[in-house]
Amino acid sequence: ITPLFIILVYSFLEPGSYGGVTWNFTPEAYIQFLFERDIFDDTLVFHTSYLQIYGRSVGLALIATLGTLVIGFPTAYFIATKPREQRNFWLFLVTLPFWTNLLIRTYAMLLIIRDEGVINHGLQGVGLIEQPINILYTDFAVCMGLIYSYLPLMVLPLYASLEKLDCRLVEAAYDLYANRFMVLRRIIIPMAKPGIIAGCILVFIPGL
Repeated sequence: ITPLFIILVYSFLEPGSYGGVTWNFTPEAYIQFLFERDIFDDTLVFHTSYLQIYGRSVGLALIATLGTLVIGFPTAYFIATKPREQRNFWLFLVTLPFWTNLLIRTYAMLLIIRDEGVINHGLQGVGLIEQPINILYTDFAVCMGLIYSYLPLMVLPLYASLEKLDCRLVEAAYDLYANRFMVLRRIIIPMAKPGIIAGCILVFIPGL
């Protein structure tokens, strides 16, 4: 909380001439966020440029969070239901990308989705497309990068919750004629709720 409070205080101060701030209260930063100041008569005109950027950032972060949840939940469940001696191997594979610098991983993703990349060459090779699909530098590419980068942050807390799942409850539900969807909705998801919440927070905040 303290760093956020410091940032909040600084946002109401004047910028210094050579860096830093001058301790004079001013709401100018927030005025510039919502308005554009005319250079001739100093009048203010409302503009939405920063709001659009902020809204786009929130939207991409939400989509990335949902994407990691959709991929991460079955992945974590798969690992949690494996024999205990095999789980460390699967967790190792999940955390392996963290051993590589994020910049290198981002560049690797760029090589995969560019016009001459693996995806377009593969689709052209099987005859599904004639011209490369423009994936790079789009919102879709940003979401792919966010999901790829932050997927382990979703899988690990989900696994920590699902590992504690009492399989006897699932067996009892099937004995009482519950179908798979009911077991998932009434037993597995409620027990995994702490992991879902933690994973969504861990992905959404850095994604934003």
